[in-house]
Amino acid sequence: MGSTASGTGFPADSSHQLATFGAGCFWGVEKSFQKKYGADIETLVGYAGGAPEQPSYKQVCTGQTQHAEVLQVRYDPAKITYENLVDFFFRMHDPTTKDRQGGDAGTQYRSAIFYHNDEQAAIAKKLVADLQHHFGKHTISTTIEPVGTFWNAEDYHQKYLDKNPHGYECPTHFERSWDRIHELFGGN
Repeated sequence: MGSTASGTGFPADSSHQLATFGAGCFWGVEKSFQKKYGADIETLVGYAGGAPEQPSYKQVCTGQTQHAEVLQVRYDPAKITYENLVDFFFRMHDPTTKDRQGGDAGTQYRSAIFYHNDEQAAIAKKLVADLQHHFGKHTISTTIEPVGTFWNAEDYHQKYLDKNPHGYECPTHFERSWDRIHELFGGN
């Protein structure tokens, strides 16, 4: 159960692209994306944005590795755009809390977009600027970082809430409309 993480995400595939997001505990992030996009995406949970190589869940939980718990999404850009995924990312968690989602606190729970290329970085930066007004005086704290190496989380973390339907789920992981966000955060 406590085996060390290994691997580096999905294999290369010319008909699909990858997107990687940190938005708190990866179990709830994975469940939210699966609920929204279903069979149109494939998902893996893992770690990105820190050191050492091949971190374990136990190491990441210490907050000493600077890795974030992340979700990697493999998608067909003919069906779903990267912009759609990033838009949903901002609506499925609270991007204004630095290093925190609900009761989970630490750099491993940071709101982060880990880009795979310059185009994704530009899209992410543009959407942060375009969407900030919905959050009013609450500044989006999402970091935009190069993905570097994605390390698969241990097998028992993959599809965790499918296998453990009564497992812990962060209360911040659910889809909100932009109108609701605007109302909740005092958008301008």
